[in-house]
Amino acid sequence: MVKRTLDQIDPPVGVVDLLREGLPVDEVLDAAQGAPAYPTAPSIVERVREVADHPDGGRYTDGRGLPALRAALAEDLSQDYGAAVSAEDILITAGSNQAFCLAASALAEPGDEVILTDPFYFNHDMWVRIDGLSPVYAATSAGTGQVVVDDVAKRVTGRTRMIVLTSPGNPTGVSASPEVIDALANLARAKDLVLVLDETYRTFRSGPGPAHRLFQRLDWPDYFVSLQSFSKDFAMPGYRVGALVGSPLLLEEVMKLMDCVAICAPRIGQEAALEGLRSAGDWRKKKAAEVAAKHDRFRTVMSGSPGGFQLQQSGGFYGWVEHPGSPSDTDAVVRRLAMEQGVLTIAGSVFTPDDKGFVRVSFANLELHQIDELARRLAVFQV
Repeated sequence: MVKRTLDQIDPPVGVVDLLREGLPVDEVLDAAQGAPAYPTAPSIVERVREVADHPDGGRYTDGRGLPALRAALAEDLSQDYGAAVSAEDILITAGSNQAFCLAASALAEPGDEVILTDPFYFNHDMWVRIDGLSPVYAATSAGTGQVVVDDVAKRVTGRTRMIVLTSPGNPTGVSASPEVIDALANLARAKDLVLVLDETYRTFRSGPGPAHRLFQRLDWPDYFVSLQSFSKDFAMPGYRVGALVGSPLLLEEVMKLMDCVAICAPRIGQEAALEGLRSAGDWRKKKAAEVAAKHDRFRTVMSGSPGGFQLQQSGGFYGWVEHPGSPSDTDAVVRRLAMEQGVLTIAGSVFTPDDKGFVRVSFANLELHQIDELARRLAVFQV
């Protein structure tokens, strides 16, 4: 007999894929999945051809990942954060989702509590519950989208093991301020917890300077874990390669889990990520600037709340938009947007403990003219 888990939730992207089939419109505006709409960096494509043709191209790598990739990522992080990150602090995973799952399984046991933000990234919430852990939801500011540190502190109990934050956020796009991240790290250190920071969208964050200063602390490995991804940086989500940055002791435990579920991250993806770090830096900056321009356009067209859709927060790849229907009608609004207007979004109810009347819009999936068209279609939508 099949063991069923999470009966109340289907994978949200899979639901959108089913909805996509047979839509009665000529042009579908796919503002659902948060993946780059542009092709992989050309230098990476060429490197993948070379690796595929090499006698070792299909072999396993070291369990922690290609040494050259770990060294290159350590250098990239050191430059970005003004700190000395070592290759010994890095384990390459099959995407940042896997990095989170392995870290959570290594850091907590069934019955332990994990503090997530409200709204949260749905795969984090799903894995926490699949793994027998108890999610506890901390508030974010309705205005700024920043997590309320005092509320996090109130929710810490003797069973708490982790505080989880995504920055820039998914679904809100909000970049947590360095001060908020510092405060959460201080709380984790004081309470003997671990702050797990998912930095999948770090290249697309808003604001100048480093995203945080935690790597500059000598004791950061005692209470801080960073999750990294190459999917968005180099437009290669299907290559499945990310990284977990943490203490060598944690990496030892994670490697035991990794050996059971994947042996190692795909070699072809690791080689692609390494090539991206070596040769696609300017390409990466150019694409980040293009996404920022899309964000500016999105904020402009949404400023008038077309059709009653009100933008609450945005950044990175996403806009967190309050829809004009009843808060309990989000699934129906998402379905009608698809069927009547050809606009694919993801229901905000998969990012929150209860339906609050929001949809997530991935503006990064769209071209500039499609963002204008999105606003036009929202404006004619009737609740």
